[in-house]
Amino acid sequence: MTDNSEYKKAINQHVVETLQQQFQRKYGQKASVIEHAPGRVNLLGDHTDYNQGFVLPAAINYGTNVAISARTDDIISVYALDIENDHVEFSLTDTSLDTEHSWSNYVRGTLLQLKQSFPEICGANVVVSGNVPQGAGLSSSASFEIALLKAFTKLYRLNLSGVDAALIGQRAENDFVGCNCGIMDQLISAMAMADHAMLLDCQDLTMRHALIPDELTVLVINSKVKRGLVDSAYNERRAQCEAVAQHFGKASLRAVSLEELDRERNAIECILYKRARHVITENRRTTQMYTALNNKNFEQISSLMAQSHLSLKDDFNVTVPETDLLVSIVADVIKHRGGVRMTGGGFGGCVVALVPNNLVAEVIAAIERKYFKQTGLVAEFYPCIATQGAFT
Repeated sequence: MTDNSEYKKAINQHVVETLQQQFQRKYGQKASVIEHAPGRVNLLGDHTDYNQGFVLPAAINYGTNVAISARTDDIISVYALDIENDHVEFSLTDTSLDTEHSWSNYVRGTLLQLKQSFPEICGANVVVSGNVPQGAGLSSSASFEIALLKAFTKLYRLNLSGVDAALIGQRAENDFVGCNCGIMDQLISAMAMADHAMLLDCQDLTMRHALIPDELTVLVINSKVKRGLVDSAYNERRAQCEAVAQHFGKASLRAVSLEELDRERNAIECILYKRARHVITENRRTTQMYTALNNKNFEQISSLMAQSHLSLKDDFNVTVPETDLLVSIVADVIKHRGGVRMTGGGFGGCVVALVPNNLVAEVIAAIERKYFKQTGLVAEFYPCIATQGAFT
């Protein structure tokens, strides 16, 4: 595991210099504030967050950097350096979606929500840049939202906690962008602890932290199969889960046990039963994974991640052949010495593996030998540092 202090120092120096140069070119002045928020990878617990269940993400050393300075009017001017210097301007009173510059809707939605809580904020000049792979399932949108909220918090000296920032980011996606995401992505970006995974109870937002064993490297592998949550079946899966909860008269699947579900199996449509079974069993696996990490129980880590992937494949139907193949290749190398599964919303994106440090090169070599040959795609690799959140 790499030293987080060295990572943070290097990131800060490079980001500040680069963004200040870009900001000076765009606006003819220095930025007043530069902030960073990490993306995340979820070690276990997918599609449980919006069901008020448990998740176990870690913040990673890929994220979003925001440089800003205040304006005296209510105009937000934003340059997105990673989208060909795309530029938008809008008023904080403008509540319309931007269909031409869809990335800007995350800015619009987030700041509209922020202004509801802090009506005193004015406009800002903004430059944003990040290195979270788009559409890979590493939460580039939440990283963007939290970096923006942290920057505005510092710029305007707002009394905004990390938890409240996460809730604002979630509302921006739910109510403005149109993606019914849970709270996990925003909360881990805001409140992560360095070198740890966070066991988050999405029902009451309590957090516990599990140290990721030094013997393991968090390796994220991008299948290069792109997916977009708003346009995918993500919202359909959420509706299916809500339908089962409604069948039991419960607020969410968190309140339904596996025994209750099995008793009603014949009264529930087969596909809905499978969706609910994934969520209920995934909650159990996620809390067990927290204990396994703390106990350095590598065989249990391996088993739990394998069970999770199979459940996402067979019950929730959100894996694709490419991610299934990556999981198989990695598992053949690491066996029971670590774990591997798909991560994120599914329908493409990334695989996460906890790989013994001495096997990382072997895992990468095996994928490079086999993956392109069978898919025609070239996988990308991200050995990750579990880093701290923007508000911690």
